[in-house]
Amino acid sequence: MEAYTLIRSGRRTLALEITKDCRLLVRAPARCPKRTVEEFIQRSQPWIERNLARMRQRAAEAGPPPTPEEIEALRAQARAVLPGKVAHYAALMGLSPTGVKITSAWKRYGSCSAKNSLCFSCFLMRSPDEAVDAVVVHELAHIRHKNHGPDFYALVQRYMPDYQARKKLLK
Repeated sequence: MEAYTLIRSGRRTLALEITKDCRLLVRAPARCPKRTVEEFIQRSQPWIERNLARMRQRAAEAGPPPTPEEIEALRAQARAVLPGKVAHYAALMGLSPTGVKITSAWKRYGSCSAKNSLCFSCFLMRSPDEAVDAVVVHELAHIRHKNHGPDFYALVQRYMPDYQARKKLLK
């Protein structure tokens, strides 16, 4: 049986989670017997093995985390590249963002605030140029449509017909 960390709480069900650092977490109700937890893990063994292998593969592909110097280099590159791309596509789409900000966010490549300020992660610079353009157009489209509804995607498709293919290029 795989080593795991047990987290008990007020929840009603058992759940498994594999973290980015390839640890197995088991979430269980506070009064759930240990035997029930272990039986659950045993029944879930195929899922655990499959997903642990997937997470290990991702971790191997990702390599070591970037150093502060590498992050600063990506920030500098983003500051040099992204404002020009935003200006180009904003003019093309007839939209006006209130600002462009560069962060070192890990979970998302871009966002658009309620006040139409665009925010991009410096880690976007690791992706191909075509993918960067797709994220810029995506965030600009949020100035007009604050959701991911059909009108939003129609706007994105109008200015980037190959959006779905470009999106797949994101690293």
